[in-house]
Amino acid sequence: MTKHPPYSVVLTYTDDPQQLTIQPVDSAILAPLVAGKTALPFFWGEDEFWFDDEVARQFGVALLNLIAAGRPEVKKNALILLSTRSRSRQEAE
Repeated sequence: MTKHPPYSVVLTYTDDPQQLTIQPVDSAILAPLVAGKTALPFFWGEDEFWFDDEVARQFGVALLNLIAAGRPEVKKNALILLSTRSRSRQEAE
């Protein structure tokens, strides 16, 4: 099995083409670039955590909301919230 260094993940939205790209980056290389930048911790629980469907959903929603906060063209199409209720297309407009 190939040994990999600890990765950080970079998630980028591009306009042309409209897509999200995910890039694994060696954490040691990325550390100086993100030093002093805002960090948004994502907590699973007190002692132990499990990567289940609900945690994955909440994590994905948090990432997409963060991207949408800085990109109006994404925000207008985002029909997601951190709560469990969903938004209709009319509510988003």
